[in-house]
Amino acid sequence: MGNIKPKELSKLGYIDNMARSIAIEIVNKHCKHNTQEQIINLLQQVIQEPDAFRADCTWGKLANVLSPLKKEVTYYELHENPLPYHAYGVDNIDELARLQMGTAMRLPVTIAGALMPDGCAGYGLPIGGVLATNEDIVIPYAIGNDIACSMHLTILDADASYLVKHHDRAINALVSNTAFGLDGTLSGKYYHPLFDRNEFREIPILKKNREKAIRQIGSSGKGNHFVDICEVILPNGNQMGIAEGTYIGILSHSGSRGLGAAIADYYTTIAKETCHLPRQAGPFAWLSMTSESGQEYWKCMEIAGEYASANHETIHQNIAKAMRLEPIISIGNRHNYAWREQLANGENVIIHRKGATPAHKGELGIIPGSMATPGFIVSGTGCATSLFSASHGAGRCMSRLDARNSVSRYALNKDLATKNVTLLGGTTEEAPLAYKNIEAVMNAQQELVNIEGTIIPKIVRMSEE
Repeated sequence: MGNIKPKELSKLGYIDNMARSIAIEIVNKHCKHNTQEQIINLLQQVIQEPDAFRADCTWGKLANVLSPLKKEVTYYELHENPLPYHAYGVDNIDELARLQMGTAMRLPVTIAGALMPDGCAGYGLPIGGVLATNEDIVIPYAIGNDIACSMHLTILDADASYLVKHHDRAINALVSNTAFGLDGTLSGKYYHPLFDRNEFREIPILKKNREKAIRQIGSSGKGNHFVDICEVILPNGNQMGIAEGTYIGILSHSGSRGLGAAIADYYTTIAKETCHLPRQAGPFAWLSMTSESGQEYWKCMEIAGEYASANHETIHQNIAKAMRLEPIISIGNRHNYAWREQLANGENVIIHRKGATPAHKGELGIIPGSMATPGFIVSGTGCATSLFSASHGAGRCMSRLDARNSVSRYALNKDLATKNVTLLGGTTEEAPLAYKNIEAVMNAQQELVNIEGTIIPKIVRMSEE
């Protein structure tokens, strides 16, 4: 039984780290019954004539790394005039967000679009932007850097009196079972079967970031990511089928952490290498779903989505256990993601939602306010002009820098005290004044969603970065 070592590969001319790694992987997997001499001869042939092995099912991957095909670059122009799109609550959406949406609607691959009432400027597609493209086109930065950033609510078997009796227990549960920031990790190790998926062995960017993803499971990012202990007020006849009343809940806003960011950066770079657009549209570079990189990105996006869900599940299970409560129901939705869907006219498209909640008819979702304002459980109405979407929150009306310069910690604490909210961590960048009025945002999308319940923040945990 033969094998090969990095030093031997270097002598054969394999000086690239990725090429060495793939060579060792192939030898270990496919050359178990070859002699050492046969393995060396094969490796010499591949490095001397990689083009001859490009289509080989065993050695093709190595050959393509040794001699990558020259990428075909295509230059695209924007349409002179943007396609029409519907904007909700447009009077409260900043001009830059509208300009960014206008650029998106001039792309030659755009079929339809919409802008939600929480719309604000982003990078590429604005936050609150919804974009439908040809069914074989995916735009990484129309999804965003935090792939599958999402909301998750667990309603627990306790009423409002729980926090009166066990306020300290709830605080300890939050502090002990959450972690925030770029390097945030929970103490202890948490196994999840997701990490056994073949994609983490077969796709280089996933393989590279697997260990970091394992370390970060159950944690959240910085900025507006949070975990709340809240009161959930459900009216009679709500779509969840839960009895009317006020319940204790866990609400989290989190995404795919460093894994999603690495995927977004890697495939956006690839997209920009092959899809050249005018400068103002550069971030909209796309991948074809018929290409290897497009198919690979889609697989990575789906993995990032499952990873984000695993983060939420870990957070909620740990906190519920520490609070000694049982879940009644969990509701969640992604708001930085792409889906294969059909428009109302039956046309097959890929719908990108960047900071927008899916709102097909009867589909449940969560739209939060801020650390001290209500959020809402909603069900979609299936509105075609919004591309079956709604806002993902209140949306910023003040930049983080402006909020930091305008709101003191004293003023923030005073505001929270009047609303009976306990804040653990957090910064003035996320002060309620930095966000649009959630009631106005909800009023602007009455035709998009029905309100099924109200979420009142009580104990809020956020990053101090």
